Amino acid sequence: MQPTLLEILACPVCKNSLRLEVSSENDTEILEGSLFCDTCAEVYLIEDGIPNLLPPDLRSL
Repeated sequence: MQPTLLEILACPVCKNSLRLEVSSENDTEILEGSLFCDTCAEVYLIEDGIPNLLPPDLRSL
């Protein structure tokens, strides 16, 4: 995930901004980490550079 993408991402549940926590990155992108919504307390994982922004009720399908 490109770090600049955080500027346009929003929580799919409440539409508020997300806070980024990086676990692993290279020179150009975030490879592993989490996106946190401080408003509704949802967490969205970033795995292999791809943020999973599915709402919680759709993640297990």
